[in-house]
Amino acid sequence: MSPDSRRLIGRLLVASPTLTDENFRRSVILMLEHSREGALGLIVNRPTELDVATVLPAWQPFTTAPGRLFRGGPVELDSALGLVAVPGHRPQPDGIRLLMGSVGLVDLDAAPEAIAANLAGLRIFAGYAGWSAGQLEEEIDEGAWFVVDSEPRDAFSDAPDRLWRDVLRRQRGRLAMVSSYPDDPSLN
Repeated sequence: MSPDSRRLIGRLLVASPTLTDENFRRSVILMLEHSREGALGLIVNRPTELDVATVLPAWQPFTTAPGRLFRGGPVELDSALGLVAVPGHRPQPDGIRLLMGSVGLVDLDAAPEAIAANLAGLRIFAGYAGWSAGQLEEEIDEGAWFVVDSEPRDAFSDAPDRLWRDVLRRQRGRLAMVSSYPDDPSLN
């Protein structure tokens, strides 16, 4: 894998206001994998109405507020991924695969009590967003996505419903202005 093929890992894809597909409208995606073969990420701003206890009761006490199951994307909605943040600069704990800095994936088959002491944040996602080889690059070139740097707290935001605006607002120039783009410009 060339260094360029990993350029999106750990970054955010922020949906352009022109992206109207309901699966991705105003979504913020944390990129977990990106290679010549394709890409994979998690939509980090789509909490569902379901508590994590509905699908993984043992993990509920350790989840970051609001303790809801998040919809990670439209692919494999019957699978779950646990995104975690590990405090400080610790080595990779057992049961956790660090992907970028202190953020990684947790083995949801492991005993939560054995891992919880190593966590600064935990969100459980149903499904993920995925792209085949070259597909994401084409979408970026067409203007469907803004690619921006992530901050460690983005995936664990206290206000995921505001994350799209918040991420854009902290950018410079034109992107900061996009944060105020109306939900329905025809009503303007």
